[in-house]
Amino acid sequence: MSASRRSGTTDELGPDGPEPEPGRDSPAQGKSQGQDQEQSPAPEEFGGSDLLAALLDGMDAALCAFDADGVVTHWNREAERILGWSTEEAVGRRGFAGWAVRTADAEEVEGRLMAAMHAPGRQVHEFALVTKDGGRVLVRTQSAAVRGPEGKPAGLYCAFSEVHAQIDLERSIALSEALFEDASWGVVLVDADLRAAVVNAHAARSLGIGRTAVLGRPLGELLTQGVEELESALTHVLAEGAPPAPAEIWVGVRTPDGEKRRCWRSGFLRLASPLAEEPVPLGVGWLFQDVTEARQSEQEAAQLRFRVNQLHRAARAAAECEDPAEAATVHLDFALAGFSDHALIDRVAGGSMADGEGPVRLVRAAATPSGAPGPSQLSGHAGLPVRYGHGHPALQCVERAGSVRASAGAATPEAGREWATGRQWPPDAVHALCAVLRSRGRTLGVVTFLRGAGRTQFERSDAVYAEDVAVRIAAALDLEALERSTGNGE
Repeated sequence: MSASRRSGTTDELGPDGPEPEPGRDSPAQGKSQGQDQEQSPAPEEFGGSDLLAALLDGMDAALCAFDADGVVTHWNREAERILGWSTEEAVGRRGFAGWAVRTADAEEVEGRLMAAMHAPGRQVHEFALVTKDGGRVLVRTQSAAVRGPEGKPAGLYCAFSEVHAQIDLERSIALSEALFEDASWGVVLVDADLRAAVVNAHAARSLGIGRTAVLGRPLGELLTQGVEELESALTHVLAEGAPPAPAEIWVGVRTPDGEKRRCWRSGFLRLASPLAEEPVPLGVGWLFQDVTEARQSEQEAAQLRFRVNQLHRAARAAAECEDPAEAATVHLDFALAGFSDHALIDRVAGGSMADGEGPVRLVRAAATPSGAPGPSQLSGHAGLPVRYGHGHPALQCVERAGSVRASAGAATPEAGREWATGRQWPPDAVHALCAVLRSRGRTLGVVTFLRGAGRTQFERSDAVYAEDVAVRIAAALDLEALERSTGNGE
């Protein structure tokens, strides 16, 4: 025995010792390379088989593999979930016959599966497999050859999933593609920072911008009105989830013809990642449809019903007034509701005038209070004419015997007050509508309706309503003049 062996050292064995096993390092090599092994572990220390098993079991699809003889070599957890056969029960079996496939179908199924070893690319088939408890499940498979070192087929793998699950996935993909291409309503995906991430063609047209130009931009750059309401809805959906019903949001959209107000009936969906254990919000799916025309029609119909009802109520209340002048103010008061903030009645000096008569002089007959709201008050008993300048809307109304609309436009508050006071109107008036008072072919005066800055300008439909009110006021004033002349005659 050598000295080194007698002393208990671990030097390499001499010629009289056994030869090292093939593929193994000697003890001396293990000692001399110990530190290197600690820094760079061998693949076995990574647990290569454990890593492969973890990868297979973590797949969302069921997977099995066969060697060249058709023996099952791999079987993952999803395959066990679908069919009920455990890995220990599946691995080592030859083919599916007698356990995962009915005997009558085994030859056809195995023939189609094994044919994938000699076919290019992946082969897709649908089979009816047998579960451990005797049930049957229809699966869709994707099979492909596994090549050996020399490029020859060494086996094949087969990934499969239940057909209904695959169809659900395909439907989801098809639905998302259809929504972003052919949908007849707008679809916008908004990220967690409330910026547009994806838009479909319909939404891009509604926003008046290209599909790529809208991406990554905040909503405030896309809309001129309604941004706060929309962002509030999106923030709520991110925090609380989808609302129980759609919401109608009025927005302002930039167009080549200027800004336009649109009403969008909107639905919202919170988007969460399906890959995370905890719901991670990815953004919000916003679907909308333009319902502007329908809502405007509904509003116009409701407005018309209200105004007709007001005219009816005013006529009944005026019928109970003994003084025709008081009846005229009743019509004026009923007309104010939801229509204007102030109203004035100016009578022609002398009572009336025929068409084409000389210069017009108007006397204030009634007006609404300029301070706190209240009923109209009769005035003008002294008969002093109102100091209307040349070209005043009320004078134009008398001269034309038709309605006249006027507005301060987008003037500053100071300019708006100057505009109103210069026309002898309350200082907060920015929009005006004058309707002529006509009865028995003669002009009796003018009724003027005024709106503040919080209201929109008068439109043609407003002029029609004002003319209806003016007809009733003119009839009351004409009756008052007849009574006065009859009383003077007596």
